[in-house]
Amino acid sequence: MTDDAPHRPHAGPHGSPHHPGALPGTTTATTTGLRPVRERRSARTAGALVCLVLGLGLIGGAVAGSWLVDDPAASPASQPRYADVRSLWHSVPVDTLFPRTINGEGAGPGGADRVWTRVAVAPDGPCAGAFDPLLLKALRPVGCLRVLRATYTDATASGVTTVGMVVAEADRDAMTDLYRRFSQEDLDERADLMPRTYPVPGTVAAGFGDRQRASWTVSVLTDAPVVVFAVSGFADGRPVAEPVPAADATVPGDTSAAAQAGLGHEARGIADRVERALRESATSRERPE
Repeated sequence: MTDDAPHRPHAGPHGSPHHPGALPGTTTATTTGLRPVRERRSARTAGALVCLVLGLGLIGGAVAGSWLVDDPAASPASQPRYADVRSLWHSVPVDTLFPRTINGEGAGPGGADRVWTRVAVAPDGPCAGAFDPLLLKALRPVGCLRVLRATYTDATASGVTTVGMVVAEADRDAMTDLYRRFSQEDLDERADLMPRTYPVPGTVAAGFGDRQRASWTVSVLTDAPVVVFAVSGFADGRPVAEPVPAADATVPGDTSAAAQAGLGHEARGIADRVERALRESATSRERPE
């Protein structure tokens, strides 16, 4: 890329672990598409309810995009739409899935507005380059067709966030199984299951490596073959000894460095809006011209 990314997608997008031990069980082009490119438990529950409300707001009125409704008993006719989401990664423009600028109205601490600017879009690639081995193992049941990533910075250039999505090979049942496992085993709270960052040489995100990871979120969708994730840190390259999941770092009163700097809000806010872009793109493709 010539402006915000050192790489151009092909034409056509550790801190101590909370649970030690092995995992149980097992860009610039505006028209260029991406192709084969926790008291805390009660707080977490409250956060889940907030996400539910937001999710309902996103899908309200999307009658044509019935794939947005998480209904395992959906008619067979809806399955092609579910599967078609896999094609979005190489048929939707980069700027659609990873906008140059993301407006996070009410997304900051205390409901403050946020604006994030894209630093770069990574070349699309396999999951092996984007995740640590243990997270790769956790995602293995749904397969990985491709992983798409981009890095953003906030308006003050004091925080950086890598956001991305795994385009999975699995069907709805497998995605639902993975969602249940992440939820029931709190895999999304394990620091040894954080996604990796996408540092960008010569930019504010140049020093954004594994030791700089401060907060993160991983969301397994059940209404699409996609896993959305984000990981945030300080732009000055300072290491973080104890990363905190966004679900905890966004709880009022949390005193962790990530929470006080708003990095949990950064990770969650950007991930939510990238997920929204994905859903809106899929819905628009279902609408008649």
